[in-house]
Amino acid sequence: MMPDDAKEGIWVDDQYYILATSARATGSAVLKYGDTFSVFDAYGDIVASRAGEFGLFHDGTRHLSLLTLRLGVERPLLLSSRTSADNGLFGADLTNPDVLDHGTIVVPRDLIHIFRARFLSQGQSFERIRLVNYSDTRVSLSLVFSYASDFADIFEVRGTRRVRRGVALPTHIDGDTAVLAYKGLDDVVRRTRLTWSPAPAKLAESSARYDIAFEAHESLTLGLTVQCSSDALSGAPPDFDAAFAVVEERRLEKSRAYAIVSTANEQFNQWVTRSVADLQMMTSDTAYGPYPYAGVPWFSTAFGRDGIITALEVLWLNPNLASGVLRYLAATQADSVIPEQDAEPGKILHETRGGEMPALHEVPFGRYYGSVDATPLFVVLAGEYYQRTADLDLIRQLWPNIERALDWMERYGDVDGDGFLEYQRRTANGLVQQGWKDSQDSVFHADGTLAQPPISLCEVQAYAYAALRCASTLAAALGEQDQAVGLRARAGTLRDRFEKVFWSEAHGTYALALDGSKQPCLVRSSNPGHCLYTGIADPERARRVASGLMTEDMFSGWGVRTIGRGEARYNPMSYHNGSLWPHDNAIAAAGCARYGLTDAVLAIMTGMFEASLFVDLQRMPELMCGFRRRPGEGPTLYPVACAPQSWAAGSVFMMLQACLGLSIDAIERRVTIAHARLPEFLDQVTIRGLRVRDASVDLQFERHTVDVGVTVLSRTGSTQVIVIK
Repeated sequence: MMPDDAKEGIWVDDQYYILATSARATGSAVLKYGDTFSVFDAYGDIVASRAGEFGLFHDGTRHLSLLTLRLGVERPLLLSSRTSADNGLFGADLTNPDVLDHGTIVVPRDLIHIFRARFLSQGQSFERIRLVNYSDTRVSLSLVFSYASDFADIFEVRGTRRVRRGVALPTHIDGDTAVLAYKGLDDVVRRTRLTWSPAPAKLAESSARYDIAFEAHESLTLGLTVQCSSDALSGAPPDFDAAFAVVEERRLEKSRAYAIVSTANEQFNQWVTRSVADLQMMTSDTAYGPYPYAGVPWFSTAFGRDGIITALEVLWLNPNLASGVLRYLAATQADSVIPEQDAEPGKILHETRGGEMPALHEVPFGRYYGSVDATPLFVVLAGEYYQRTADLDLIRQLWPNIERALDWMERYGDVDGDGFLEYQRRTANGLVQQGWKDSQDSVFHADGTLAQPPISLCEVQAYAYAALRCASTLAAALGEQDQAVGLRARAGTLRDRFEKVFWSEAHGTYALALDGSKQPCLVRSSNPGHCLYTGIADPERARRVASGLMTEDMFSGWGVRTIGRGEARYNPMSYHNGSLWPHDNAIAAAGCARYGLTDAVLAIMTGMFEASLFVDLQRMPELMCGFRRRPGEGPTLYPVACAPQSWAAGSVFMMLQACLGLSIDAIERRVTIAHARLPEFLDQVTIRGLRVRDASVDLQFERHTVDVGVTVLSRTGSTQVIVIK
C-alpha cells in the first residue's frame, strides 16, 4: 500500500497556475530594488532556462532575457559567488579555462581572475568586471558579452500564452551604447539601454566584444550599466560608485527602522539577519511610504493581503512598515463597482501590476480587488498599528477609509445577509478562490467535491470579528462612542453565530468554509489557526484546535500542513492542499500563544527553525512540500516557490513574538511579556532599540527550566515593562 504522501499528483487546471516545466533553477541569485528585480545564475549570467525566471525585470516586463559573459567562446570557470548579507551586492569570482589553439594549451587555466560585482537601483542594473592577469607573461584574450531582450510580460514568463504580441524595434548602436526596444500592443515603447565603459572593440545588436592584451600582473576594469524604461531614455547613466552610495544610504535608512534581534544561537541569528535583509529588499518606496512587495520572481508588486500580513508580522519591531501599507491601501481603495476588477466601493486592493498584459486587460490584475480578506485585515492592521504607536493623527486621516471598509463588509461582503463574509467572483477572468489559499481547488468538502460559491471561509469570519473590535477601539479613541458600542456588539453577535455554525464537534475543529448552500466543508485544515489568532474561538475549542494542529496528520515535523493528511484532496506537493507555508505557521503560533498554548508555539518555532537550516541562504521560501519529516533529511522544496517572499521572511518575527508573549501598548506606554517560553535551541535573546513612542527599551531574555528570565538592559524615556509568569 502506498503511503499517503505518494498518492496524488499536482492539480493544474487553473488559468493563473505558474507552470513548472522543470525544477526551479538551483544556484540562482536574486537582487531587487523598487520595481526592478533580477534573477541570474551563480556566474552572474542571465541564461535561457526552462525554469523561466531568469532575467532583468522592471515594472512587470523582462528587459533582459539574456546576458552572458564568455572568454572567446568558452564559459569561465566558477570559483565562488555570493550575495551580500544585506542583499545589496552580488559578487562572483571566475577564472579562465584552458585556452587551446589546435589542441595545444596556449593559456593554462586559473591565470586570469575575473570578478563580477552587481547591484540594482530603480530601473537600473550596475555591473563592474575586474580582470587580473596573475601569470608572469603577457596574455591576450577576448571577452564577449551576449545579450537579448524578449520584453516578455511577467505573465508570459509564468507560462501564459498570448495570441498576439507587439513588435521588436531595430537595435540602435552608438559608440559605447546599445538600445533594445519593443513597441507593445498598448503602444508603449519599452527600451533597454546597455552602456559599456570603456567602449568595446566591437558592439553589435546582440553582442559586445573586448579584445584584451595585458601584461603580467596587470589589471583591467570594465563597467556595464543597464537601464530599463517605458519612456524615452535621456542622459548618461550614473557612475557605479556614486549610484552604489545612494543605494547603500537608502538601505541604511531602512535598517534603522527595525529593532535589533540577536541571540546566543548563531544559526538563528543568520535566519534573523537574512529575514530582515529580505524584508528590506522586498520593501519598495511608494508615494505613500514603504510597502513590502510580495515575492520574487512571480509576485514582485503590491498585494493587499500580503502587505498587511507582513506588516502585522513585524509590527512589534518596525511599525513604520504598517504606516506605509495603510496609506497605500487607503489610496488605492475601490470607490465604485467594476465587475471586471472584482471591485466594489470600500474594498481593499488584492494586487496591482504594471506591464503590457495588465494594461491591455489580458489579465485583470492591473488593479484587481479579488480578495475577500484584505478589507477586514486592513481594519485590523489599523487597529493594531494604533495600539503599537498611539498615532491617532494617522488613524484620523484613515478613518473615512476604515468606515468605507466596514461598509463594504456589511453591504457587499455579506451578500445574503447571514452575518458572514462570502465571495464569488464577478468576472470570468478573476480568481475563483479569494482567500489566502487562492488556487482553484483549495476549498472542498470531505468527499473532495469542490465547494460552490458564494463561499464563507472560517478565517475570514475571524478577521471580520477582529476588524469590528479594532474599529470599535478606534471609534472610541476618536470620540465616536455610540459607534464604538455598536461595532463591539456586532463583533459579539458574529462570534456567537460563528461558534454555532462553523464548529464541528466530531472533528474537534472549525469547518474550513461554508459553501453557497451553507453546507460546511468538514475538512481538517490550517485555517482555524487563524481563528485562534484573532481571538474569536472559545478557549476550550481553541485548545482542541491547537491539539489537532499538532497531530501527525497536520504537523509534518517541519510545520503545520495547509490540509490534513488523509483528506480527500490532500497532496503534499500541491500549492495549498497539504504544503507548508511559513506565514501560515507563524499565524497559527501567534494564535496558540494568545490562548497560552505554548507547547504548540514551541513545536512550530522549532520545526520552522530547523527547516531554515536546509534552505539556501537560510532564506525561508514562500512554501515547502508537506511530506513528513524523515531523519537526516531536509524539507522537500516546492518547485516554483518565491524566494525571497515577504510574509515568509516576516514569519520568524511573529513566531519569536509568540514565544516571548510580547505585546506593546503605546497608548499606555507599556511593554508586556506574558508567560514567555523559549525553545531549547534559544538560551538567550536580546532585543535592542525597541521603540515605544518617544521612548526606547533594550530587553534580554534567558531560558530557564520552567520559564524565562527577563532583564531590562537599558531604557530611555517613559516606558513600563511588565512581566507576567
